Formats: sequence, structure tokens, C-alpha cells
Amino acid sequence: MGLEPLFQAWSYFRRRKFRECADLCSQLLERPPGEQAAWSLKTRALTEMVYVDEIDMDQEGIAEMILDENAIAQVARPGTSLKLPGTSQGGGPSPAVRPVTQSGRPITGFVRPSTQSGRPSTMEQAIRTPRTALTARPLTSASGGYVRLGTASMLTNPDGPFINLSRLNLAKYAQKPKLAKALFEYIFHHENDIKNALDLAALATEHAQFKDWWWKVQIGKCYYRLGLYREAEKQFKSALKQQDMVDTILYLAKVYLRLDQPVTALNLFKQGLDRFPGEVTLICGIARIYEEMNNISSAAEYYKDVLKQDNTHVEAIACIGSNHFYSDQPEIALRFYRRLLQMGVYNCQLFNNLGLCCFYAQQYDMTLSSFERALFLAENEEETADVWYNLGHVAVGIGDLNLAYQCFKLTLVNNNDYAEAYNNLAVLEMRKGHIEQARALLQTASSLAPHMYEPHFNFAILSEKVGDLQRSYTAAQKSEEAFPGHVDTQQLIKQLKEHFAML
Repeated sequence: MGLEPLFQAWSYFRRRKFRECADLCSQLLERPPGEQAAWSLKTRALTEMVYVDEIDMDQEGIAEMILDENAIAQVARPGTSLKLPGTSQGGGPSPAVRPVTQSGRPITGFVRPSTQSGRPSTMEQAIRTPRTALTARPLTSASGGYVRLGTASMLTNPDGPFINLSRLNLAKYAQKPKLAKALFEYIFHHENDIKNALDLAALATEHAQFKDWWWKVQIGKCYYRLGLYREAEKQFKSALKQQDMVDTILYLAKVYLRLDQPVTALNLFKQGLDRFPGEVTLICGIARIYEEMNNISSAAEYYKDVLKQDNTHVEAIACIGSNHFYSDQPEIALRFYRRLLQMGVYNCQLFNNLGLCCFYAQQYDMTLSSFERALFLAENEEETADVWYNLGHVAVGIGDLNLAYQCFKLTLVNNNDYAEAYNNLAVLEMRKGHIEQARALLQTASSLAPHMYEPHFNFAILSEKVGDLQRSYTAAQKSEEAFPGHVDTQQLIKQLKEHFAML
């Protein structure tokens, strides 16, 4: 005997076979009269097919950055802002030791939305900067990303949309709590119609006499997506008073981070830990904020606390590993990356990091095999470029400058915007005495990555050698602006000033 169709559809849903579940529900709905249970189940299945966790999905597009109207202090106190580089009180790593992003933050050990580049200061930089981990194109608008997610889901229904939102009587559905929740999730995630979702949530909250915390959270999510952060903050706070939930704390912290109030977000997380001791997501949230504020030592401590609660947390292991690597402890970093390998993480980035750790820990037998595996596992040209760039560094380390030259050239073949490779090629050209090529390469590097101090400093040295003191002074000033603590730059500026005084 076969299973009862609705029970079978529910079984598919439980086993996360959402396509089969939706198809079976469609067959049930064709029979008169259409069952309410089948309608609700199909709505949930279609939602789950395109569901994106709002807590982690947080990419800020150019429109949100440049056209942001939220009033924020122009000169924030040190250690209270994520938007001003170098406002760390924790003595973050210098750019000489650890590469930094465009906003002045050190590169993290784990790619997350918003850690790729931080906030650019001009529209030109915003357009030039890659916004996501997998593409060099800037994300035009965060809402644009959500729209693409929603429109992809329309392909699941060849006959058109499952629910015609323009014909729905939202007030009627708001009076049926179970149906209303399923419908809200469908409208918000599947159709990406924030206005209708907000209307439904407001009606349902009113019907629940403002006592249902879940609806308040949903209204807060709608306000957040619409950029109304203060209204979202009120809704999340109200929901927390009614029901203490970890998710609500995370949503509220997202609001504070978007308003550039990291200290408030930290206090919120710490209060949450008092009520939910040992909650991994809260501890990880604190660590991320400290890392973005350049307070690497505090971030490492909290990542270690994460591992005490969950010793398979990939982000914490990767971040601690990268911290040890840049602290000149490649042997310890190697342990953490090997741990990731044991856990089943098997990708290009991991083998790339293993190759670097082996090289700097002087385990040369494993270095090249790790890089070979990384090249084999590279999924796109950006990843291949990273591996060739690191192979170039290995070649420089063993003194084979011809191999290094070839590796950096291959880096640029795969990724033509790789500023570090242009800089290193320029240094190799300088050693060969090719002054004009070196100058052109350095100018390209400094225009691609104005936040890096190395191309500016190298250009200043090169110009000073050929007697172009004015250009040398201008480039040295840019280098000092990018890295104020660089001693060689300061000495060069001092020499140039003395020379100009003699003139």
C-alpha cells in the first residue's frame, strides 16, 4: 500500500526533498477542494528552496555605502568606529606584517560578507573594489543581490507564480497565525516583496495584540532590509523584552554594526552571554567585531573560547591559524590548518595556506605538493592567481628570481588587477635595471590599491634614485598616509626635506 499523499509530501519536506514535496502538493491542490494543509506545506517547501539566513547574509552594496544618510560622527573616538582605519586601541598588526584591506583592517582568516574590503572612501574606489569573494565586480546594491535570489526561484513554477500577491486579502490571512507565518516567509524569502511582507506582519502583530515576539522580529527584518535601522532597532528591542532569543540578539547587533556602533554591539553580545552562557554564535560575534576593530589579541582570545564550546568551528580555527601565521609562528598555524584538513575541509585556500606554512616552517618537502594540490582544486582564476603569487614568494625565498618572475607573470595572466604582483614584478625589474618598466608597474599597482604602502614607497625610492625628487616626495607622502609608522618612509621624507631646504 502507498502512503497517503499529504503524509508522503510531509515526509519529503522532513527529508529536505523540497522539489518533490512541492510537486506532490501541487497535485493535491489540483483536486477539488484544495487542502489548506497542502497549500501551507507547498508554501514552506518553496520558501526553503531559496531560503537565505538573514543573520549571515549581510553584503553592503555601493548604493548603501555612498548614499547612506545615517548621521555618524565624522571624527570618532579611537576604538569606537569600524569605518575609520587605525582607530584601534588594541595595538593591531602593522601593514608591514599583515596585509590590510582598503579600509585599513587586517585581512581575516575567513572570508565573510563585508570583510573583503570594508568601506571605500570615494565612489571611484567603491566601483573599483570587488565586493564579493567570488567576483571582481562590485555589488551595485544589497537589495539587488536579494532580488536575484528571488527571481531565480520563479523558474520553479513554469505556470507562473504560485501565489498572486496582488489578489491576496492580507487582513484575512493575518487572522490565521499558522497560515500567516508560512505566507510571510514565502513573500519575504521567495518573492522578495518587502512591502507586502511588512504589511502582513503589521496586520498579524495587530491581530496578536502586539504580544507575539515572532512578528516583531519579522517587522524588524523588513525595516532592516529597507534601510530603516532605528525602526528595526525598536522592533528587535521590543521582541527581546517579550522573549529572550539568541537570533534576536544577533539581528539587533547587525543593526548596531550597520549604524557603526561596534561598542554597543559588543555590550549587547556580552549581556546576551550572561543569559545564554557558552552560546557559540554570540562569542563568535564578539570575536568578529574585535577583529574588524584591529584588536587582534582580544579576537584571538574569543576565538579560543569558541573552540572550547565547539572544537569543529571552521571560522575560529581558520582565524586563529592565520593570526599565528602573521605572528611569525608558522609551525603552530600549520597545526590549525591540518586540523581543518582532518575535519574534511578540502579546498584551494586551505592547501594554499598549508603550502605557505610549510615553506616558512622550513618543511620544504611538503611545500610544492601543497601548492600543486591548491592549483588543481582552484575553482576560478582569482584563486589560481593567489596560488601563483605565493609560489612567486617561495621562488624569491629560495633565490630563483627567474622562476619568481614567471610566477608573478602567471598571476597577472589569471587576475589582471593583482596589485601585489605588479609591485613585486616592479622590484624584479628594478634589479635588472629596467627603470621605465618598473616605474610603469609601480604606477599600476598604486592606482589599483591606493591603500597599500609598498608601491608608493618603492616608487618614491625609484624616483629618488633617478633624481625626480618632486615625484619621490609625493609618493613618499602617500606611503606615509597609508602606513604612518613606516620608518623607512619617514627617513626618506626627512632626507628629501633636507635636500629641498638646501635648494
